[in-house]
Parts: sequence; structure tokens; C-alpha cells
Amino acid sequence: MTSPGDNRLHEPAAPPAPAAARLDPPAATGVERTYDRMAGLYDLMFGQVLAPGRRAMCSAAAALQPARLLEVGVGTGLTLAHYPAATQVVGIDVSADMLARARQRAAALPGRQVELHRIDAEHMPFDDASFDCVTVPYVLSVTPDPARLVREIRRVCKPDGTVLVVNHFSGSRFWWLMERAVRSLADHVGFRSDFRYDEHILAHDWQVLSVKPVNLFGLSRLVVLRNAAPGPAGARVLPFPGGGRAGRAP
Repeated sequence: MTSPGDNRLHEPAAPPAPAAARLDPPAATGVERTYDRMAGLYDLMFGQVLAPGRRAMCSAAAALQPARLLEVGVGTGLTLAHYPAATQVVGIDVSADMLARARQRAAALPGRQVELHRIDAEHMPFDDASFDCVTVPYVLSVTPDPARLVREIRRVCKPDGTVLVVNHFSGSRFWWLMERAVRSLADHVGFRSDFRYDEHILAHDWQVLSVKPVNLFGLSRLVVLRNAAPGPAGARVLPFPGGGRAGRAP
């Protein structure tokens, strides 16, 4: 844990992290290389276009005031300044080059408790129930094994803790043609253009508390989840913006 004001990038120290905490070749290495190449251009390409989703996610986190928060895929650190000042923030990413930029942003936040680690989120070294809140901005559709990532997120999140997911999901009427047009290119950079909400959100036994369209034309969704099994039978079904079902809420 860092002391107030210590917001330096933390690499795994000796003794080495367990094997499960290391990058998992070859899949994770491919993602790492992709984002190392993109690091210098990421803010220019995606900073503003995806900013509304990040702001909505950070606002939801601020309303919770969690004591300890994990951001999976912290990237260049665009969200760090927008989390509650009293929250201990742990950010992880597979890309060293992205983390180097996040470190610069963290250094500009004196007094904040920020830790940054180079870790494959599908193999996290954290203890069970380590975080009150886990944020997952634009990661689920680029990770090699989304189901495995979800298991890890739920493991490290406290029971009844909150998971905030921002991601695009297939099925939007506006983006139906675009998803198919960019699928070939997207596959080359590890991005799943065709990413189903029912398969990657509803398939898990957590509780969907809300679903909100974000970004231009509702390109993405902010999904607020409780890390618990679904409530009793008869719980109401939340509408999914753009059509379909969102899931169950208590």
C-alpha cells in the first residue's frame, strides 16, 4: 500500500510474483504489443471520443465513495484524476508503455493514493475480496478470454461490491452495419467488433443494476453490476437501451 503522496508506478518487486500474476503468452503478449504500439497515439485517437463513457463510469464510482478501487486496463491514466480523492486506486495494465504515461498523470496528483502495476488481468495476484469497486473501461472486448477476466474481477471484488463496465455491445441498430464492416480490421488488433451483451454480461450470475448508453450515438454502455448472485424469482427485467433485455435487479 502506498502512503499519501506516493503515486509512483509499482512494478512487481522481489521475490517474483506468482506464476499466475505474470503475463500469459502468447495471447496476453499480443495485446501487450498492440497497446505498446498505440500508447503514443491512444489519447489522440480515443481520448475524446470515449471520454463520455469514462466520465459516466467515474461519476458512478464517485457516488459509491469506495475505500479501495481497482481499475482494470488503466491505460494512460485518463481516469485517475476523476476518482474520489480519498479512494485508494490500484490501476493495472499489460502495456508498459501505456503505464509510463499513466505514471506521469499519477505524479500530477499529489496526496492521492495511487498504485500502478503491470499485470495481466486474467491472472491477478490480489487476494480474494480485495476491492470495494472494480472498474473495467473498454477492456472486455479486447481481452483474450473475457469469461476468465470476469471470473478474476468477481474474485477480487468484495461480495456485494460494485463492478462498473464500459464497453460496446453488439445489437445496436445504428452500429449493426459498422460492426460487420470493421470486423476484419478489428480482429487484427485484438478488438471484438461483434461483442454480445447476453453472452458477456447476462451469462454471469451477478446482478445488473443499471444500463446507460454513453458516447456518440450510444456506441457504448455503462453497465453497473453488483457482485452477487441474482435476487429471488420475479425480479424485474431492466430494459436494454436499443432493444433487448438488460438483466435482473433486486
